Amino acid sequence: ERFYTRVWIPDPDEVWRSAEIIKDYKEGDKSLQLKLEDETLYEYPIDLQGNELPFLRNPDILVGQNDLTALSYLHEPAVLHNLKVRFLESNHIYTYCGIVLVAINPYEQLPIYEQDVIYAYSGQNMGDMDPHIFAVAEEAYKQMARDEKNQSIIVSGESGAGKTVSAKYAMRFFATVGGSASETNIEAKVLASSPIMEAIGNAKTTRNDNSSRFGKYIQIGFDKRYHIIGANMRTYLLEKSRVVFQAEDERNYHIFYQLCASSSLPEFKDLGLTCAEDFFYTSQGGDTSIDGVDDADDFEKTRHAFTLLGVKESHQMTIFRIIAAILHLGNLEIQGERDGEACSVSSEDEHLSNFCSLLGVEHSQMQHWLCHRKLVTTAETYVKSMSLHQVVNARNALAKHIYAQLFNWIVQHINKALHTTVKQHSFIGVLDIYGFETFEVNSFEQFCINYANEKLQQQFNSHVFKLEQEEYMKEGIPWTLIDFYDNQPCIDLIEAKLGILDLLDEECKVPKGTDQNWAQKLYDRHATSQHFQKPRMSNTSFIILHFADKVPARDDLVEVLKSDLFQEEKEAVPATAVRKGTPRISVRSARPAFKAANKEHRKTVGHQFRNSLHLLMETLNATTPHYVRCIKPNDEKLPFKFDPKRAVQQLRACGVLETIRISAAGFPSRWSYPDFFNRYRVLMNKRDLCKNDKRQICQTLLEDLIKDPDKFQFGRTKIFFRAGQVAYLEKLRADKFRAATIMIQKTVRGWLQRAKYQRLRRATLTLQCYARRHLARRLFEHLRRTRAAIILQKQYRMLRMRQAFLRVRNATLTIQAFARGMFVRRIYHQMLVEHKATILQKYARGWLCHWRRLRARRQLQALRIEARSAQHLKKLNIGMENKVVQLQRKVDEQNKENKLLNEQLSMLTSAHSSEVEKLKKELQQYQQTQQGDGNQLLSLQEEMERLRMELERAHGEREVMEDSHSKERDLLRKRISDLEEENTLLKQEKEELNSRILCQSEGRKNSEENIQMKKELEEERSRYQNLVKEYASLEQRYDNLRDEMTIIKQTPGHRRNPSNQSSLESDSNNPSICTSEIGDTEDVIQQVEEIGMEKAAMDMTLFLKLQKRVRELELERRKLQAQLEKKEQEIKKSQVIETKTEVSSEHEDFAYNSLKRQELESENKKLKNELNELRKAIADHAMQNNSSNDVQDSYNLLLNQLKSANEELEVRKEEVLILRSQIMKAAQQKETGENMENVSPNASWPNSDRHVDQEDAIEAYQGMCETNRLELFQLDRAVFSGNPQRACAWAVCLQSSSNIKRKSLLVNKVLSESHILL
Repeated sequence: ERFYTRVWIPDPDEVWRSAEIIKDYKEGDKSLQLKLEDETLYEYPIDLQGNELPFLRNPDILVGQNDLTALSYLHEPAVLHNLKVRFLESNHIYTYCGIVLVAINPYEQLPIYEQDVIYAYSGQNMGDMDPHIFAVAEEAYKQMARDEKNQSIIVSGESGAGKTVSAKYAMRFFATVGGSASETNIEAKVLASSPIMEAIGNAKTTRNDNSSRFGKYIQIGFDKRYHIIGANMRTYLLEKSRVVFQAEDERNYHIFYQLCASSSLPEFKDLGLTCAEDFFYTSQGGDTSIDGVDDADDFEKTRHAFTLLGVKESHQMTIFRIIAAILHLGNLEIQGERDGEACSVSSEDEHLSNFCSLLGVEHSQMQHWLCHRKLVTTAETYVKSMSLHQVVNARNALAKHIYAQLFNWIVQHINKALHTTVKQHSFIGVLDIYGFETFEVNSFEQFCINYANEKLQQQFNSHVFKLEQEEYMKEGIPWTLIDFYDNQPCIDLIEAKLGILDLLDEECKVPKGTDQNWAQKLYDRHATSQHFQKPRMSNTSFIILHFADKVPARDDLVEVLKSDLFQEEKEAVPATAVRKGTPRISVRSARPAFKAANKEHRKTVGHQFRNSLHLLMETLNATTPHYVRCIKPNDEKLPFKFDPKRAVQQLRACGVLETIRISAAGFPSRWSYPDFFNRYRVLMNKRDLCKNDKRQICQTLLEDLIKDPDKFQFGRTKIFFRAGQVAYLEKLRADKFRAATIMIQKTVRGWLQRAKYQRLRRATLTLQCYARRHLARRLFEHLRRTRAAIILQKQYRMLRMRQAFLRVRNATLTIQAFARGMFVRRIYHQMLVEHKATILQKYARGWLCHWRRLRARRQLQALRIEARSAQHLKKLNIGMENKVVQLQRKVDEQNKENKLLNEQLSMLTSAHSSEVEKLKKELQQYQQTQQGDGNQLLSLQEEMERLRMELERAHGEREVMEDSHSKERDLLRKRISDLEEENTLLKQEKEELNSRILCQSEGRKNSEENIQMKKELEEERSRYQNLVKEYASLEQRYDNLRDEMTIIKQTPGHRRNPSNQSSLESDSNNPSICTSEIGDTEDVIQQVEEIGMEKAAMDMTLFLKLQKRVRELELERRKLQAQLEKKEQEIKKSQVIETKTEVSSEHEDFAYNSLKRQELESENKKLKNELNELRKAIADHAMQNNSSNDVQDSYNLLLNQLKSANEELEVRKEEVLILRSQIMKAAQQKETGENMENVSPNASWPNSDRHVDQEDAIEAYQGMCETNRLELFQLDRAVFSGNPQRACAWAVCLQSSSNIKRKSLLVNKVLSESHILL
């Protein structure tokens, strides 16, 4: 496996990201070929001018070190990665960085601060155990006892990093280890001061729920035996602005909310407090509570701490009264007057009364001096009113001043409680100071905080540099000056003469000082400073470039500080007329007050902070410092979540990276000679190991391995390495171990495989011996068992076969007995059923006669309904007569063409017959002359064979034609079923329209229409009599056709229905010509009579040839007819569309009558075509079968019947023409009518106004439907049961049916099926 060099590259999300160099870098390359941890390739550009290569990554053995200075490559990504690995993987929150302890806030309570842990770290050296705050405290305690020098532990970090907790644990360690020898319990008092200071000095911020808003330095005093004897606390820069202002999601100091939460107690009734949401100074941040914090419970802890420190109950109540007075002061309602130039406070203000009563001041005086100020000159004194803005600032300044004085008084009282009369021998100071801060709006407190951090950073850098120098001098290493960051210019900018603080003090003391004047002075004085910048968009602000970041200053610092300074100068108002029982409270500063006349000696806030900071720095410089840098891992306060961006930002700000840079500039890696010898002895020769001087051995090894002598130095007790040399030695050591490991693995694996082989061989031989013996025994046992099994099988099979034979024999006898009985019973039941069937047939035939009478009655009612519909169609359809005439003309032309074709066919037939006669005569003559010639006989035989082959071929063609006919018949049946469904839908629509017409016509009856209806009823009766006569004649025709079909069936030959017959056209709504029609029926009959019966019975071969020619001519005629029908359909569709549009716009009845008339015409035309087809089929059959006189007689009879049917159709045609003419006349009368509204669409329709019983109409319609279904059912039975005569009879009977479409369907079906069966 190949090992690549690993480096760190910048990353916008993770700050630094690890990668591997997969291609060697050469001088002058513009980029590096890298592979990231997710296996993606990345090209890293290199700045050739700066020659900045990426940082190298430390070997894995150095990752997770307790001390960052032990890393071979000491830089920012290495430090960040080491802290991240320790924090996330090992859950170690403490890490050393030289003399600095880096503490990462886990946001979770860890079990590492118990008493046993304190005792475990007590007495141990700093590097012997894991990094811990107790280790730093133990080191400070040990150095104090050893060197008899005062110590300091400086805890710093930003808000929420854990500074206060770290300082608290350090003081707990000192209180546990250095407990007092007396019974004063001073260590408990030291720890009890923490709840009080947290209550009055800590508040919730956006970064921390318990943020310390002041700095404190606690000196824990020890006697000569190093026991705690007392303590002293010094505070720095309380954030007074928080008393009067809180940002969003922040709170005021905890004591305000604790007091409001306990306001319901009896002793606090006089304070006039309610919930915190009711006060302006506690509700500006929004939410007044903290998750998981009980303010009432914390208040009890605070009161207990006061009691433990010796604060009397009366003093505690005084403190709480002052805090309540500050809350009431914030709720004063100040009313502006004279456009804001003056203002006043109402005397009835409840909060003003509470404020005065709680502080014991006069109400009128307080009301007056809140809105006025006193100007004292040399001559006289002026009282001037203040504007609303000035009064608000003055009120806020008064509140801040009162709270600051109260804070100082509490601190002074705590120090008094912790003070001791015993002489102090030494002390350890714990400094809990605020870290570097920058916000969008930075107040004067942030300015002072950053100023203090600049001073502490300077002290930190100088101390680290000093320790580094002492280390080199102690080891005797040549010392070279190390350049490090010096922030003295930034400090001079702030505190030097005519610096920012001096100019600020000067501007605050000027009566008319403003922020603009102060900013202009700063621009003029410090514009050239490298740590001072002027914003582009502001003339009253400035930016200071601190060591950590740029910080913009606030715009109104002068105005705010002047109000604070004015409030400090304001004399106390004499308290007169104080209420009885109200104690007088005098709030004074902890420091001695100066005389009012000596104004030059009054100190501003900035001057006071500068002096206290100088005193702090003198104290720290006089002690041995120990540094704890607290890091906030994330802003969400989530446990064990590490945000690299936030961590790097804090590492840069707290000086850890500066310490690393100073260490990395020299020799950051240091090894003692014994440790180096034990670590890298694998790289030494056996000859060198024999020497006793380990220092000489180490020197020899390093001179051999590292050729550059500047990369390492030999000290008195340690070896110093430049950055990267330890990683190089680790690589050599790993290579040595890798080679040795491979050799050991090779040898051990070979020995293990040989031992395994020998063990397997012995085991295999033993297993084979036992296996063979076991197999022999098993074979013997198998043979013995097999012999015994064969004997048992023989006996068992014999017994089983005998039992099976007996069982089958008995079963056979039983089955025979039952079967014979069953057959006899079956014959008996059959006879019984036949007898019952005879009885049922008798009654069924009687019922059938009754049913026929009922059917005739229902047909009469149906004919009445159809007659009314037809009469209505007569008067509404205009212009259809011309169309019918045109279609009739086309039919005549087609018939003429068919006649011509028939004449040609007859001529051809006659010519062919004459030729055949000639050939017969020649054949007879030839036979007479050549009777004895045998060769002639052979030729005749060949001719016979040829004719026989032609006959067989004709039979084949007939079979093919029959197959095609069956396929066409199936298609036609499917089409007919579809058309029947459409016909059903149309009939439903027709019935609906009839019902609507009947409803409309009931209200328009009159006397003349009643007379007309009587006439139409008589006509209907006469028509019904005619239909009855036609029905009788059709029954007679049915009998004749049955006899004829019987004759045809007995005669030899075969009659085939033409395969090209189609009934598609018969289902159309438009009149058309059937494709199977060859000519007019009378022409065909005349043709047959002219030819004669003898010529009609010609040879079968000749008939097939003629029939083939006829089919060809018929196909040509069909093509022409299809084109004609296509054009007619297009014209018809356009006419139907126009008719529908016109009918929908005028009347619904007109559409119904039009459809009815078209249906009547098309059904009459179909009836004519079907009769013609029947005549043609009978004529053709007569031409083929004319061998007997009986056939001739039956044929003549059938021709006469067909002629009579044709005459009847002609009569029907004339009736249709008469109806058309009547429709035209009715339409003309309708157009010429004067009153269109009084004339209904069916005014001249006969029988339209006659009252028709609805039940009779429904009964007639249902009877007609049942009749049609029964006829169709019987016809199907007749056809498919092989009874063609009965089928023909039903077809003839259905000619009189009212459903013409169904009638045509049954006729075609009868004809086709009867021919097939014949």
